[in-house]
Amino acid sequence: MQSKIHLGLFLGLVLMAIGGLSAQEDLVKPLPIKAVGDTLKAPDLTYLLRNIDSVGTDTVQTSESALLDKVRYTAKDYVRISQKDKKIYLYDEAEIYYQDTELKAGVIVLDYINNEVYAGRIKDSLGNYTQLPYFKQGSNEVIPDSIRFNFDTEKAIIWNSRSEQQAGLGQLGSEAMKVYAERTKKENDSVYYLSEGKLTTSKDTIDPDYYIRVRKAKFVPNKKVIAGFSNLYIVDVPTPIALPFAYFPLSSGRTAGILMPTFGMDPDRGFFMQNGGYYLPVNDYVDLTVTGDLYSNGSYGIRAQSVYAKRYRYRGNFNFRYENLVTSQKGFDDYSRSAIYNIQISHTQDAKANPNSRLSASVNLGSSQYYRNSLIQQNLPNTQVNNLSSSISYSRTFPTYPSVNFSLTATHNQNTNTDVVDLTLPTLQASMDRIFPLAKRDGIKKGAIQNINLQYNLNGRYGIRTTTDKFLTGEMFENGRLGAEHQIPIATNFKIAKYLSVSAGGTYRDVWTWETYPQRYDPETETVVRDTISGFDRFNQYSLSAGLGTTVYGTFDFGEDKKIQALRHIMRPNVTYGYAPSFDQYYDEVVNESTGSVSSFTRFQNTPYGTPSQGRSNAFSFGLANTLEAKVRDKDSTALEPKKVFLLNSFNLNASYNLEADSLRLSPINLTGGTTFMDNKINVNFGASMDPYAIDNTGRRINTLNIDAGGGLVRITSARANIGYTLSSRDFQKDPEEEEEEEEFDPYSGNNYVASSGGRTDELFGAADNFNRSAFEGRDPASVENPIFGTKIPWNLSLQYAVTYNNSARQGSITNNSLMFRGNVELTPKWRVGLSSGYDFVNKGFTLTQFQFERDLNSFHLKFDWTPFGDFERWYFFIGIKANLLKDLKWENRSQPSNIR
Repeated sequence: MQSKIHLGLFLGLVLMAIGGLSAQEDLVKPLPIKAVGDTLKAPDLTYLLRNIDSVGTDTVQTSESALLDKVRYTAKDYVRISQKDKKIYLYDEAEIYYQDTELKAGVIVLDYINNEVYAGRIKDSLGNYTQLPYFKQGSNEVIPDSIRFNFDTEKAIIWNSRSEQQAGLGQLGSEAMKVYAERTKKENDSVYYLSEGKLTTSKDTIDPDYYIRVRKAKFVPNKKVIAGFSNLYIVDVPTPIALPFAYFPLSSGRTAGILMPTFGMDPDRGFFMQNGGYYLPVNDYVDLTVTGDLYSNGSYGIRAQSVYAKRYRYRGNFNFRYENLVTSQKGFDDYSRSAIYNIQISHTQDAKANPNSRLSASVNLGSSQYYRNSLIQQNLPNTQVNNLSSSISYSRTFPTYPSVNFSLTATHNQNTNTDVVDLTLPTLQASMDRIFPLAKRDGIKKGAIQNINLQYNLNGRYGIRTTTDKFLTGEMFENGRLGAEHQIPIATNFKIAKYLSVSAGGTYRDVWTWETYPQRYDPETETVVRDTISGFDRFNQYSLSAGLGTTVYGTFDFGEDKKIQALRHIMRPNVTYGYAPSFDQYYDEVVNESTGSVSSFTRFQNTPYGTPSQGRSNAFSFGLANTLEAKVRDKDSTALEPKKVFLLNSFNLNASYNLEADSLRLSPINLTGGTTFMDNKINVNFGASMDPYAIDNTGRRINTLNIDAGGGLVRITSARANIGYTLSSRDFQKDPEEEEEEEEFDPYSGNNYVASSGGRTDELFGAADNFNRSAFEGRDPASVENPIFGTKIPWNLSLQYAVTYNNSARQGSITNNSLMFRGNVELTPKWRVGLSSGYDFVNKGFTLTQFQFERDLNSFHLKFDWTPFGDFERWYFFIGIKANLLKDLKWENRSQPSNIR
């Protein structure tokens, strides 16, 4: 009975003593331990049995207590209870179970008089130590080489202890820090002292490829490690990277902390520190990252990023970037200073938050030259962006019949080449859902009368056109325009002869403006001037239309025994007639008395919604849409149905005939089309414009058909084609892997950074790399059994070809002819090489070209990016620890762009 009492006490105290060395609070994965020879001097249990309790023997009698559950113990070799020695011996696969606690080891010795327990390893037939002690209570696990514990003092000595701690660093997530020590002394439940310890994030804790050696340290599980002299070892070779003392935070979750900068030298700006700053988790939903750059010549940069998210409600981020660029030094002829900035805001609302209202934002505005002149490598792909656009909108739906949709939108569009900025502050849109006034709401609508329906649409906006130097100043409001447009479309549809669909309707349009611009002759300047009249004014107009269309199917069967069993051609011809009267009442004439010329004008010119139509419109429009598909025999002999393949996804022709024109009544014929090949690996889009009329020697259209002038039926005036091709090694596998699931939006990844800046995400313009992130994320190259790929080398290739032909005046010239490509090759599971470039055949030059070399070094990540030529010539080199906790242990070097303007 006494042994059982002390055994229960032992299990309870071991839980308190060793639980603090657990890998993590909720879940700890056991570390794989290789069966290798023991090089550390762990105590021999035979010696321990002869030298009991060097900590001190307790002479105080313990009170008896009842066990709460059965105690089960077993061992493969033997279990022996010695009443003489007052010990219980368990040898070879020894196990003890009590409630949710288990202890396993090669040998376990319980001294129930001195209240001590010993657990250790044993040697196998080859002389290697096996069966390391394993203690588990709930989800907490500890795996040392041997352990000695005193129940009364609650102190323990652990040899070769291994513990895994989850450590988090803000937005970068968490990493497992492995804590190893040759000798560990447990002082109490939360404080341990380590001797000759190693800290690493390497997966291999027995032979790590790197570690930080600490001679002596204080270890608080799940909180921190405070160490004395510490230095970095790489493959057991000491490095000069050392600190007289060190502090390692081990708390999981988001933690505030300093972001270490990158140091370097720039020939134009001197010594610099880049990307240094501070990360602050504001609360559970918002964080803030502030980084900056500082150059010895006075240049500097400031960046702030905040990411916020609340599940089932909203998510988004805010970015502000500012750079003050100084070239050369004051007093020199080449001295210059410029300030560039960029603001990005993204906000999306979860549809579950409110189904009837929604707030969203996508903002990208700033200096036109920001991406081209920025010193940050991530902006390299965005140097090809020629347009910045923004939109902030709020929408709400009132679902009662008839439902009403309402939205307010502010937009911004900025051309980075011309510096022209167009703004709407804001645009108001409201619409009433379609109603059928002559039919029952829930009944079936038949015929032209019951199908009569109408809507109401309102669009109002305050528009501004300005330049980047006046943007965000009071001067940008000088050219503001305010207006509104009301539209009431009325329509109906019905069928004729079962196969012909007829639609008819009309639209009433009423336009309001708060500023008009009449013209008059000024005798002083002897010119026609335009005045600005403030005040409400309006005009209205209407139009009528009718259309006739049908669908024609043509099928050609070749037989089920053929590879191509059938072709199916679908044609959708349509004819539309449109009529709109001339609203001449809104037009006036002004006479230039100095020249005698008379010109027509309307006071609504340059208003937000245009001018009233002048001249009657009376025209027919023709259209023909085509698709062509084939049924082919499936390669899979077990398939019951043939496979459907699209030969032409679309092939459309459109033209119009103006009955009111006195000449050139037939418009040019527009052709558009597209198709795909090779299981959507090749995408082809094409278009052309064909003019049925001839031109004279000056290139002007004349009222003579081209065929009557000795030419063909039509004259091709322009043509264009765009071909995209994607190919990878997966396409040649017999059983290709399934497509990977779309990754959740990550504001810190390179592709999303490019997308939010208006650039391409297919990396044809280069990659915006986060150097602390690797293309090998998501898989473990170290786990690949074969260290080389052999003949199965993974690779991928993307091609984009575009060509434009112009023949409007018989010049027959190619105005655009370019090929862009992007490819990656994984030479081994740990080597990746990439190239993105393009060639302009018209201007005879390469587009932005970027080489990428990446090497996975298990715990380290090496990367080299190189733009060998062009306006953005530069290179970047990086090597550092992949673990987020120690990511500041890195070396980074780079050149600086020489294109600053």
